[in-house]
Amino acid sequence: MNTILDVKNVTMKFGGVTAIDNLSFSVEKGEVYGLIGPNGAGKTTIFNIITGVLYPTEGKVLFEGKDITGTKPNRVVSKGVARTFQNIRLFKSMSVLDNILIGFDSYANYSYLEAIFRLPRYFKREKEIRDKAYKLMEVFGIDIFADNRATDLSYGNQRKVEIARAVATNPRLLLLDEPAAGMNPNETAQLSNIIHKLKSEFDLTILLIEHDMKFVNAMCNKLTVLDYGEKIFEGKPADAIVDEKVISAYLGDFKHA
Repeated sequence: MNTILDVKNVTMKFGGVTAIDNLSFSVEKGEVYGLIGPNGAGKTTIFNIITGVLYPTEGKVLFEGKDITGTKPNRVVSKGVARTFQNIRLFKSMSVLDNILIGFDSYANYSYLEAIFRLPRYFKREKEIRDKAYKLMEVFGIDIFADNRATDLSYGNQRKVEIARAVATNPRLLLLDEPAAGMNPNETAQLSNIIHKLKSEFDLTILLIEHDMKFVNAMCNKLTVLDYGEKIFEGKPADAIVDEKVISAYLGDFKHA
């Protein structure tokens, strides 16, 4: 297997607070890798560092062997890394189809003049993009909502729209921030099947943050557990749930919730 993502000795400080403390982990191509831990453990901070939203105090991030530390978010996307967010971010006034078409922006490689004068290449490319969008919506089972305003959908379907839009950018690494949050057991099971399908059909490597341990166990080959920004475990999910440090971290979070 080849390493697709390498987080090396990353530390992130906000003033006197250390959010991430000398964290290292590697994700191999084709894996579904979990990043878990109690609330406030630093998981989303790591996503923000990987995707260029934050510049780490120390350390670096390598994607496919190249240093992308501090690369602007739009450039990170163009290099092949896409993400979703803990709080769903959709264009509220736009339809499901239009939200997903935005993800296909890089496919619209016709010129400005071709678009203005509606030349044949413009129409051909636009049809290809719409066809791709509909095929992607079919994978997620949301094609029947194509013309609906995205924010009128159920929470679970809005989450699917957001993930579909990320996949539309044609990533090789997909970062999912709590994809099953707010979903009922049936929706979670559907999402698990969709992610497995995406992984195989689109040749994706997936790094996910999730609190639903049943979902994590079903999805992940390997995981890293964080607690107060420190790595306390790395290995298989089955081993994590019996690890004393992991149990202590989650029980501590429960007691102080």
